[in-house]
Amino acid sequence: MTYFTKHQSISRQHGLSLIELMIAMALSLVLSAAVISVFANNRHSFTQDENVQRMQDDARHALRELTFEISMAGHYGDLLVPGSVTPDGGLSLTADCGPVASPEWMYQTVQAGTGNSLSLVGFDNASAAQAAANFSCIGGAEFQAGTDIVSIKRVAGARAAAPTNGRVYLRTNGTVGLLYQQPAPAPVINVPAPNADWEYRPSIYYIRNFAYEAGDGIPTLCKKVLRGAVPGMTTECLAAGIEDMQIEYGIDINEDGFANVYVPSPTLVEMQRVVSARVLLLARTTDIDTRYDNTKTFALSNAQDYSPDDSFHRRVVSTTVSIQNIRSLNAMGL
Repeated sequence: MTYFTKHQSISRQHGLSLIELMIAMALSLVLSAAVISVFANNRHSFTQDENVQRMQDDARHALRELTFEISMAGHYGDLLVPGSVTPDGGLSLTADCGPVASPEWMYQTVQAGTGNSLSLVGFDNASAAQAAANFSCIGGAEFQAGTDIVSIKRVAGARAAAPTNGRVYLRTNGTVGLLYQQPAPAPVINVPAPNADWEYRPSIYYIRNFAYEAGDGIPTLCKKVLRGAVPGMTTECLAAGIEDMQIEYGIDINEDGFANVYVPSPTLVEMQRVVSARVLLLARTTDIDTRYDNTKTFALSNAQDYSPDDSFHRRVVSTTVSIQNIRSLNAMGL
């Protein structure tokens, strides 16, 4: 039997050599780099997927809101003929947002002297100056030049059970109607009963060139709406990243209730025969993707082809919507 002394046992224990240590460190660095790379790629993919998903959600929301409003254009409750609406003289003119020549434009449902309905008015590929000149509540400095503007006049989809002070309503008995501000002045009583009140909801949709503060460079779909104790046009924004809005209007030429041709820039006279609209929106992410180069070219309606050559992801969403109220009037020959 062989015996080892304590000294002999200790002398046989060896540590890592310098070469072994260096190899271990090198392997650790390689593994660490791989783990960090996987983590960074996963984080980037997650961030960009979230960014694109948010863009798509905002685009769908904007399209849904816009098409619903357009489909309701010309809805005046029980009243079929827009020319039968009369604005009360006590309405505040601070609500104006039309051409300077028409100080009560926001409360006008028909064009003075012609009888043409103003329920749906579009402006095609406007410049900043044209936007400010035709819609006085839209500042030229905030407007995204080269995009469309659409004005929609209608009332709420349901009767008002209890009118709210300060808001504007249409009281109608189906034959005549009067726009007034609650509390109702004496002339409103002259709308013969039975009658009903409907909240008046005009709106103007446009693309603003910023989202949160001027100069942030994030285009946003916004609208001007009638709000306030003294009704005036205020701004509500719906979706950031909406870069362009183009609308084509379906005109019923042979009066069969269906669109025969789609026109991006109809005259007001042609607008009287509009029965549908094709809405196209160009949406982009609010943040750039440093690993992405957008070299695509986007063509929307009659807008100039757009080749961004940047690092934003983009999508085009579109749909066609029927304008029921205008279509019904056409069908009745009104």
